Amino acid sequence: METAYHAGLTDYQQGHVEAARANFDYAVDLLLRCNCDLRSDDALSEEFDHIVDAVNTLEMDALRQNNGPAQQAAEPTPVEAAGNITTPANPNVAAKAEAELKTTVSDLPLVMNDYVATYVDFFENSPKGHGTIVASLERMGRYKDMIQQVLRDEGVPQDLIYQAFAESGFRPQAVNPRSGAAGMWQFMPWGTYGLEHTAWYDERFDPIKATHAYAREIRKMYDQLGDWYLAMAAYDWGPGNIQKAVQRTGYADFWELYRRNNLPQETKNYVPVFLAVTLMAKNPKQYGLEDITTDPPLVIDTVTTNYAVDLRLVSDIVGAPVQEIEGLNPSLLRMSTPPEESFDLHLPAGTAEVFQRDIAEIPVEKRRYWRFHTVEDGDTLASLARTWHVSESELAFVNQLKPTADLSGVDSLVIPLVPVSEPGALRSTLYRPGRGDTLVTIADRFGVTVAQLRRWNNLRGGAIVPGHGLYVSEPAHISGLRYGRRRHHAAAKSGGKTAAASPAPKKPA
Repeated sequence: METAYHAGLTDYQQGHVEAARANFDYAVDLLLRCNCDLRSDDALSEEFDHIVDAVNTLEMDALRQNNGPAQQAAEPTPVEAAGNITTPANPNVAAKAEAELKTTVSDLPLVMNDYVATYVDFFENSPKGHGTIVASLERMGRYKDMIQQVLRDEGVPQDLIYQAFAESGFRPQAVNPRSGAAGMWQFMPWGTYGLEHTAWYDERFDPIKATHAYAREIRKMYDQLGDWYLAMAAYDWGPGNIQKAVQRTGYADFWELYRRNNLPQETKNYVPVFLAVTLMAKNPKQYGLEDITTDPPLVIDTVTTNYAVDLRLVSDIVGAPVQEIEGLNPSLLRMSTPPEESFDLHLPAGTAEVFQRDIAEIPVEKRRYWRFHTVEDGDTLASLARTWHVSESELAFVNQLKPTADLSGVDSLVIPLVPVSEPGALRSTLYRPGRGDTLVTIADRFGVTVAQLRRWNNLRGGAIVPGHGLYVSEPAHISGLRYGRRRHHAAAKSGGKTAAASPAPKKPA
């Protein structure tokens, strides 16, 4: 066991994450197979805490390295993919685009010129450009209804939706590694847009809140500059810079500033890219985009939390993959809602009621650590204790089961995972009475009543056995959860027909 633990440390220090995880898991398994009470032996308990702490450190590092923003940083935005094209526009492409423009309806004054036609050619005919526009239009299906509703509510043109196309390709966790701009609308980290950034969440990654912030910003810039294309250029370069360019040249017109070379190259490209993708998205058949399968629209339930809850527990409760829960809450940075702070948690449509019902079964202070497990054929308390690295007696206790109970007829169990930051958590629940202890003295020590101690430990009299574990905190109230509720939830999601519940993971995530 010691050898496996130190091998895991060596692997971790050398960057071999999977090997480190395997060695740490093996060390934990060896300890759990010893058939001894880890919490009654101080040396073994300390060793177990060391190993679990190492596993937790590894998982947290992996989370920091592989959170949403890091994963989405690799794909270039449409503006980045297009770059600075210097080749002249193909005359045939320009003529076709000019013809399309005459029948294209927009709430913005669309313009076609050689600068725009060059990018139409790129997005239509180059593999890189075509792939970028296809991927962006696919994602657009998920957010289109939401964005256009927000734009309507904020009183700005609907076709500004295509600015999100240019900025991020509709990726809510897109990050520019050079500037630090982030989110679907690429807000800078130091800006004041009414978006909060804490250790727990970054609202630049929240598509709904970021879209409201964008609409307010672009409206402010339009009111300041009097032109939508100057407002877009200001969004990219800054309104102060655009105002200086206008004052320097005397022209409050984007194309004049472009031709007079009074804009940086990225800003010069920015508006033509926007116009190119707007024209093509509005005429998909003419540009070979009609057969794209767009993502289904975002439809969600929202509940407000004021406690920390792990997204994996949310996943267990609502029966959706944890990746789906993460995708619905891209602003969260730590796989958990923030503690003691109001947060709008987005859930799959139709699951708010079951979430509110089942989360109430978990003590508030445990919601960042405990899990639900859907019982499968062959599961036993012993096998689940080994799988989840928990005490068999603790597993039985929090589920109000006898330690010898079988799981026939049991749908699901609460898994009382121990927070590594609180290695004494099990000991605070399971107290081993010493000589001279009585129910009265123990109740007084832990601030509970004698009646509660009797009820939690199934005691009929007042006698206790020194050294025999005694539970001194209340278990989760889950007696109603264990039987049938998973099946009722599955039936509700499938329109009344009973659906098989998603299996819980065989290892803790």
